[in-house]
Amino acid sequence: MHTALDGRLRNTNLPYSKGLMTVYEAVINSIEAIEERSLAEGKALSDYSIRLDIDRAAQLDLEPKRGPRPEGDIEGFSITDDGVGFNNKNWESFRTLDSLHKVEKGCRGIGRLMWLKVFDNVEILSSYEENGEVRRRDFSFDITNEVSEATVGPEAMHGIQTVVKLRGFKQRYASATHKTSEKIASGLLEHCLWYFFREEGVPRITLSDGNGEIDLFELFKAHMHGSSSSEIIELKGQRFEITHVKVRVDRNKPHTLGYCASGRLVSEEGLTGKIPGLHKAIADGDGQFTYLAYLTGEYLNEQVNNERVHFNIPDTAEVLFEDTEVSYSDIRTEIYPRVRKFLEPNLVEALTEGRERVETFVSTKAPKYQPLLGHIPEERLSVDPGMSDKDLDILLHKEMFEVEQDILKEGHDLLSASAGFDDYAERLKNYMNKVTDLKQSDLANYVTRRRVVIDLLDFAVKQQNDGNFVREDVIHELVVPMRATSTDAEYRRQNLWLVDERLAFHHFLASDKTLKSNPTTSNMSTKKPDIATIRMFDHPLLVGEGKTPMASITVIEIKQPMRKGFQAGEEESKDPILQSLGYLRRLREGARTVNGRLIPNAAKIPGFVYVVADLTASLIDCCKMHQLEATADGFGFFGYHRDESYKAYIQVMSFDGLVTAAEERNRAFFDTLGLPAM
Repeated sequence: MHTALDGRLRNTNLPYSKGLMTVYEAVINSIEAIEERSLAEGKALSDYSIRLDIDRAAQLDLEPKRGPRPEGDIEGFSITDDGVGFNNKNWESFRTLDSLHKVEKGCRGIGRLMWLKVFDNVEILSSYEENGEVRRRDFSFDITNEVSEATVGPEAMHGIQTVVKLRGFKQRYASATHKTSEKIASGLLEHCLWYFFREEGVPRITLSDGNGEIDLFELFKAHMHGSSSSEIIELKGQRFEITHVKVRVDRNKPHTLGYCASGRLVSEEGLTGKIPGLHKAIADGDGQFTYLAYLTGEYLNEQVNNERVHFNIPDTAEVLFEDTEVSYSDIRTEIYPRVRKFLEPNLVEALTEGRERVETFVSTKAPKYQPLLGHIPEERLSVDPGMSDKDLDILLHKEMFEVEQDILKEGHDLLSASAGFDDYAERLKNYMNKVTDLKQSDLANYVTRRRVVIDLLDFAVKQQNDGNFVREDVIHELVVPMRATSTDAEYRRQNLWLVDERLAFHHFLASDKTLKSNPTTSNMSTKKPDIATIRMFDHPLLVGEGKTPMASITVIEIKQPMRKGFQAGEEESKDPILQSLGYLRRLREGARTVNGRLIPNAAKIPGFVYVVADLTASLIDCCKMHQLEATADGFGFFGYHRDESYKAYIQVMSFDGLVTAAEERNRAFFDTLGLPAM
């Protein structure tokens, strides 16, 4: 099987910004060549050396200029090492595409192909030892001629040494890479940083561009803020090692997590803002530093792509393989808490300053977010103290959206519970308090709250997973808190607008309270209407026959969804309409204001009765017995009871009708805010 080199290169991807990667990989090859020789000779790696020379275009100084001399264009690089060299074994490997030689070191056998993606040609001069004799092998490598026939002969002038000359830096790659020797040296250090941390050490590596020399080990020491620290991680049966590193802040590098394969840095992702308190530079007792983490492991060695610029790792594991497939999401979930723990002593001040920044902004410029602060985890309120007001406003707005989504989910979970109602009241109270806190800041929040409440009601009246329906107190608590009055703080959680918008205007409301405890009536009965209100009119209204009523009484009775077994006209406990009329009659007895002033003609106070229940056959019988008319939409009944004991307007509303009507009344607001339809 033959392979066309130019075709192979066309099918090999390397971003233009990654052009220097091929140079750095050539240095890695030199390290591996030195490792092979040091192992054979029993010497330390530090006894050997690598030099990277930058070959620049000559510049003509026609006129003297002030300031620093500009860097010349880079035409190529030369990498010189005293590693094992191109002996017969390495020579055969070089000529074999996708060679398996050095596969145990994670090599893919295509690194030299990448040279020709970035450079026009490569020239190699290598002195090596073979069978006790030092020999020399020179050859070239380009797309047209591929690997030239090597010139082999005895080496008389130099010892063991290999020079790789990368020539003809292609413009697209050259223009997208760093130009200064300092930047190139820093990039090389990052690429092979792992070698500086490992126990075996690293050969001496220097970089030169003709105007000076940079020693990478000295650069490493200058950038290090302290000793590194490593720990082992087990994740879905895979073993990883994370190395925590602190570097000096003047290195001008963000906090990052680096993914490495076979000792090379392959890709990085920022950690700024992902770890609470980790914003820009942080400090310890020795001054400011930037945090770097390096992740290594056999799994990464296996998943790196051929070009060594990214990994074949999914963002999230597929459901079918979630127990065995390691994803980036899995890695971050495991790594981030360890990074936080490592940096915990250094983040205290940043966390405090970030929290103070949020509190100051909210108290002085954005009070609408005040209710939000108590419902966001501390770590999510850790912001960069230098964040602008605009960015902080956007961040808090996003947090509010997240909390609203959590509330909706919590509400669904709460209402879907088929057992464990012992602590239901407390759970619902906490939930509704949370909803109230977050929805009272402005009209938009209030409308959003209505959207959530309607969705919760719609969910609550449906048959649950166990085949049953929720109890009536679940619905009751959603409409008005039970065992509360309009003078209680809990009353803020009321949603009477679900039944009728006008019910928000009243003088006093009692929810699930005995009549004798109601200050607006003299009746001493222990019966407890679900919801009873009295409304006082500040200005008398002209009505029929010139009468001017000063008050009205409303009774709301709520029944369990799909309740059956009502008996029309039998007794109050079996007929919800009759039951509600009975409450109305009793409330009229000695009707008075909350301040104790009697209301004239109390027996004639207009009464309004709402019965909220599903229209089962037995409830329809009750409606017909009380001579109520069906509504046009089929969702309820209405009428007027003319008996002198009652004189009340009656409306029976099904739960479907209640949800639909509430949705329709609020549709314009929901559309304006872009809230989704049900």
